[in-house]
Amino acid sequence: MNEAEEQSGKAAFEISKGSRQVMTLSEQEVEKYLELRELIDGLEDGFRGLELGEIQSPPRSQLSVQGKGFCLAMPAWKPGMQLTIKIVNVFDGNLQINLPNHLALINLFDPNTGATSCIMDGTYITAVRTAAAAAFSVRLLSRPASQIATVIGAGVQGRHHLRLLPLVRNFERINLCSLRFEEAQKLAAQSNIACAMADLEKAVRESDVVCLATHSPKPVIDADWVRSGTHVTSVGFHPPNGELPKELARAHHLFVETLDAFQPPPVGCSELADLDASLATTLGAVALGRKPGRRSDDEITVYKAMGVAMEDMVAANLAFQKAEQAGGGDSMTW
Repeated sequence: MNEAEEQSGKAAFEISKGSRQVMTLSEQEVEKYLELRELIDGLEDGFRGLELGEIQSPPRSQLSVQGKGFCLAMPAWKPGMQLTIKIVNVFDGNLQINLPNHLALINLFDPNTGATSCIMDGTYITAVRTAAAAAFSVRLLSRPASQIATVIGAGVQGRHHLRLLPLVRNFERINLCSLRFEEAQKLAAQSNIACAMADLEKAVRESDVVCLATHSPKPVIDADWVRSGTHVTSVGFHPPNGELPKELARAHHLFVETLDAFQPPPVGCSELADLDASLATTLGAVALGRKPGRRSDDEITVYKAMGVAMEDMVAANLAFQKAEQAGGGDSMTW
């Protein structure tokens, strides 16, 4: 008999899990309990934690379904939070059957026992934390006097960028561009500072911040359009290439979530393939003051996202904590 069995008075084979109640949070409930300003601030703490080695966030693993899509597993944990594991499935064909092409589920586990504490939809979290990390990079790296932003992409990421960018800079206008102009018009109508623009080059050339938020397999802008002093963000993931012009990442001051961004996909970013990781700076290093961010008003800064499990952990734990405090959510028997 081992020590645990002695303390419980029972042998391991005599102990069963039995029925336990587990909180569940739907997509609508997650959105209700996740406050966007708190998320941006939480991500800043998270990036610091990654840099300090306080957060376990191993590289994501992938299952591929030929001709259909892929499934990623993304675990993360920081002391004081619930153990977090997200499963995200990317199946582009879903859009033809009126289903999002990114679907995700997040499980939280009690770090003291490993017992399941919450099962929540991760589709909204995957979308909003991606845009929130880009918005945090805008707060950290763009010129404080930035007045005009351009968001390229009128899909899910375009919508969330439109919500989050005004929380970090006092923009006078946000240009919204899309391959389908009518979709840009429809989305721009949801914001009092957004303006749909058909002339993509003009929009980029006049901008202080340019956000690429597409699922494009090839660059969506010309690097020469980006003027001095601009901050560029890119959140799209579409190997073997992607939406960000590779010359932008190579010629200017580059920032990433972690240096895993330089690993081959699905861990890293295809636009950074063959690039020397020593040329990049992590957001956490800047947030901690260990390395410089923007070095001059004329410098072009570039943030390339890959999406890391720390971001899901932060968002999921914020939603879970708020739901617990409010007595919200539902429950299931496990």
